[in-house]
Amino acid sequence: MLKGTIVKGATTSHVRIDTGGAVVTASITNEAVADLKLEKGKPAYAVIKASDVMVGID
Repeated sequence: MLKGTIVKGATTSHVRIDTGGAVVTASITNEAVADLKLEKGKPAYAVIKASDVMVGID
């Protein structure tokens, strides 16, 4: 199971899922958090679809 956190703001939440090698972060509305029934300790999945990907180095 992947571990994650949800940090709620006034209108949007940041959902962070640790994939074991990287952390995937998504900004979604608080309404979407409620609709998806996301909560601490409940498993969640990240589905990634990107039309643009930016890669950089330090």
